[in-house]
Amino acid sequence: MPGSAPISCLGPWPKDVGVIALELYFPSQYVDQAELEQFDGVSAGKYTIGLGQDRMGFCSDREDINSLCLTVVQRLMDRNGLSYDSIGRLEVGTETIIDKSKSVKTVLMQLFEDSGNTDVEGIDTTNACYGGTAALFNAVNWVESSSWDGRYALVVAGDIAVYATGSARPTGGAGAVAMLVGPNAPFAFERGLRGTHMQHAYDFYKPDMVSEYPVVDGKLSIECYLSALDRCYSVYRNKIHAQWQREGSEKHFSLEDFGFLVFHSPYCKLVQKSLARLMLNDFLNHPSPNTETGPFVGLDAFRDVKPEETYFDRDVEKAFMKASAELFEKKTKSSLLISNQNGNMYTPSVYGCLASIIAEHTPSELAGQRVGVFSYGSGFAATLYSLRITQDHTPGSSLDKLVSSLSDLRLRLDSRTKVSPAVFSERMKLREETHHLASYIPQGSVEDLFPGTWYLTRVDDKHRREYARRPLDDDLKLKIHLNCAAELGCLGRRLTLNLLY
Repeated sequence: MPGSAPISCLGPWPKDVGVIALELYFPSQYVDQAELEQFDGVSAGKYTIGLGQDRMGFCSDREDINSLCLTVVQRLMDRNGLSYDSIGRLEVGTETIIDKSKSVKTVLMQLFEDSGNTDVEGIDTTNACYGGTAALFNAVNWVESSSWDGRYALVVAGDIAVYATGSARPTGGAGAVAMLVGPNAPFAFERGLRGTHMQHAYDFYKPDMVSEYPVVDGKLSIECYLSALDRCYSVYRNKIHAQWQREGSEKHFSLEDFGFLVFHSPYCKLVQKSLARLMLNDFLNHPSPNTETGPFVGLDAFRDVKPEETYFDRDVEKAFMKASAELFEKKTKSSLLISNQNGNMYTPSVYGCLASIIAEHTPSELAGQRVGVFSYGSGFAATLYSLRITQDHTPGSSLDKLVSSLSDLRLRLDSRTKVSPAVFSERMKLREETHHLASYIPQGSVEDLFPGTWYLTRVDDKHRREYARRPLDDDLKLKIHLNCAAELGCLGRRLTLNLLY
């Protein structure tokens, strides 16, 4: 693995710091959104077309934020053959708070006990869906700082997104992502290219410390998201223009300069609207757009619109969604695999989109591309930044290994169990009534979980939580391996062994 280096090898600034490995976990059960439409008595297509969602993963009372993060960290470490003493920083981004003092990070330190490694910096970071990105920035900054000791940083983003019965419930989901950060990474941060916007708003928040459910102002939340996107893109564009000018280039930056674009995805339809929004920005900022031919054809009527007046302008939205349709197919649609099939994971959402891009392309298709990443968290905090993918896509390269490790995502999604909306509703009710209780034994079946999943065994009378791991099933591992080998063989892709569930 690239990344870790002895102290004697450390230079003044590590090269190509970024994401070396990425692991994703989602629950083993889901509800079908079309069936949920019928169950909720809403019009057909409200969730599947209006929101762009097909399936929604969810957790029983056997899983909580600690168990999700335990599972994804152990998977990443096992699948990449890493020792726990190779980790020098571990930081968690989450908004799923089950203890107002004890961090998820300290629970994860159970995994480090056998290694004897307790010299691990970092802690939890919280601001709605932005916490994972803040944790990732902290990890990158650590590796690029004088504090770095040559070891990897590990970033974990995890959440359980649940809503009260009503119109917001189908925008839920659950999952966790773990990312290994270090130098010589196949997905490297582009230095100096971050556009951030932070502002105070009550668009989505969780003031009830006993409830998992948020308070949501849906219309305000969309306005905050789109306004943050506008401002982050403007700042990013100014910074890259400044870089190019220092290099002697007067080139004008546009969406075409991104190979791929991924967004925080509360629901898939908002992502498609967000790409259209960026095209609107390109159009308005272009000194002399051609409205006769090319991507801006027929858009001259919108030349003088003010962005802040168009958040809910259906004419603008429709025109630019149509104009950006080809870009969406090319640069963003493949990022929505996890979002469409599992739902909104909060902090891991945008990184599930990044994982989907990796899973849906070959190393040669990814090599050399710039990936734009827009992260948003209500309240609100947002950043648009970019990653540059290595040019090296040869067999055995770090990029090839990363792609191989995620090439089974569709098979893993298809191996989940569908439950009826009635059962889903019952399990949500059970979580609502019990997630905060002491002296509680979870009722959910351990056998329903994927092999290798950590789960909650009990909460004692002092609210102390205990966990165990479902054993790995050797027969299932072999079956998954054979299925993946057959599927990937048809695609001509290389498969890395050691597919752990």
